[in-house]
Amino acid sequence: MKTNKIALITGVSRAMGLGYETAKQLAALDYKVIITAREFEKVKDLASKIDVTAMALDITNDQSVQQLAHEIEKQFGKLDVLINNAGAFFDQGNDPLSADIQFIKDAFDTNLLGAWRMIKAFEPLLQKSESGRIVNVSSGAGSFGDPVFGLANHFSKVPVYGITKLALNGLTVKVARQLKDTKIKINSVDPGFTATYPGTENYGARPVSEGAKSIIWAVTIQDDGPSGEFFRDGQTLSW
Repeated sequence: MKTNKIALITGVSRAMGLGYETAKQLAALDYKVIITAREFEKVKDLASKIDVTAMALDITNDQSVQQLAHEIEKQFGKLDVLINNAGAFFDQGNDPLSADIQFIKDAFDTNLLGAWRMIKAFEPLLQKSESGRIVNVSSGAGSFGDPVFGLANHFSKVPVYGITKLALNGLTVKVARQLKDTKIKINSVDPGFTATYPGTENYGARPVSEGAKSIIWAVTIQDDGPSGEFFRDGQTLSW
């Protein structure tokens, strides 16, 4: 039996990416999936390969976010799942004191404020769902406790990226507190080190299909499941 649940995924512009794999897995579960990216021709081409809908979205632009919210309200009247997948600015090998300030601002605008804009704009539509879910795609680099990728442990430092993901985890906690008396659940998810670029599997990256399962797990948690927490493969990660 088909579900009537509608899922929106941001930052879907590459066939090897987590967003696209997540879209495929949700479509296989009979969700109505909307994939978005700034470059509409890219996302349109990807959508044509599977049974999903493509829409243009720039998460760093307030007007673009609001326009999409209005369009989804007009077409569907609600939203069941928001997956804040868009992210960038992986500053491998950088040091915090040598990081360019504009780079830092741009990273926060995408990795933190982009998700924040989306949550603010789509919360009214999520309230119309019987079981609204928000999934923030974070990283072990934004964790204190991850022994390999954590803030104090990451082998290539990634200070700007890591701090933006730390902030995204903090946003997850605060939004969960505000929404605790609603049907909406919000969690952060670390997909782990996944092979989203050619050659990364040679360094131990796991298949992107495995990383996407963490996102699917958070999308499909039961109504009595957790909110405001941080997970990898369905297991709690240390903040």
